[in-house]
Amino acid sequence: MTQPSEGPAATGVPTCYRHPDRETWIRCQRCDRPICPDCMRDAAVGFQCPSCVHQGNKGSRQNRAMYGGERSADPRLTSYVLIALNAVVWLAITATGGARSKLADLLALSPTGRCVSESLPGQYYPDIHASGLCEAGTSGDGLWQAGVADGAWWQLVTSTFTHVEIWHVAMNMFALFLFGPALEGILGRARFLAVYLVSGLAASVMVLWLSASDGSTVGASGALFGLLGALLVTANKARLNSQWLVQNLVLGVIVTVVGWQMISWQGHLGGFLGGAAAAAVIAYAPRKRRTTIQWGGLAVLTVVLVWLALVRIAQLG
Repeated sequence: MTQPSEGPAATGVPTCYRHPDRETWIRCQRCDRPICPDCMRDAAVGFQCPSCVHQGNKGSRQNRAMYGGERSADPRLTSYVLIALNAVVWLAITATGGARSKLADLLALSPTGRCVSESLPGQYYPDIHASGLCEAGTSGDGLWQAGVADGAWWQLVTSTFTHVEIWHVAMNMFALFLFGPALEGILGRARFLAVYLVSGLAASVMVLWLSASDGSTVGASGALFGLLGALLVTANKARLNSQWLVQNLVLGVIVTVVGWQMISWQGHLGGFLGGAAAAAVIAYAPRKRRTTIQWGGLAVLTVVLVWLALVRIAQLG
């Protein structure tokens, strides 16, 4: 190291911006200001000045997730809360009658209202025969179950948290336990939850458009396919090995095809596309104003899904 000069620097020779009496030919790699040996700070390439190091520390990514979100202290927490919420709803449905539960009818996604049989759970009367059975004051076997087109708009969201059979909730929550923490670790808590909810809404909208209008759909699998789609998008963006994700997707498709008569392929497809779209908004947002673009893009995606639901509701009505 050179010793600092005692007098003023020679004319035309650069001097340290923090010590004007010290000559130097070294410049900060970030701001290009001249710095003396005492002000040099090691950087990945060359040296930086103390001011740039301080500024870099303020914007450090050590507490940021991969795509700008705040890193979760425990990436499992949100998934645990979602699992608990699904379990509570399942317990409430089980305690109020299981397949006969009116709570399940209230929360399940039904595109249009239908007249269900009170004595035979799972059975319903075609509209052409049900007009008298579900009218107020009649003594028939029919009970009217409202659908989205009748104003039960909440079903677009609540159906994602609704399960009747124990095997259904157990399988879905196991999948959430596997995929949820992995995605939250990548996106951060707020963005992970946004992807989950957007995926669930996209699944419901696809069911609304492509499923039988008098059917009923429950389950978190649409949102879970959304998490899988989001993981594939983020892994591809980061150029990570996604073989295990592809294997799980293939397995999910096989299960859906084999059980198509009792499994909502519409919900799975809608959730996958919704989750992939939401993740693409987050992962491919430019760094400049990234947070604003991410949340604005997610808001636009949500508005589009709501608009599609309203269009379909108008058709069904």
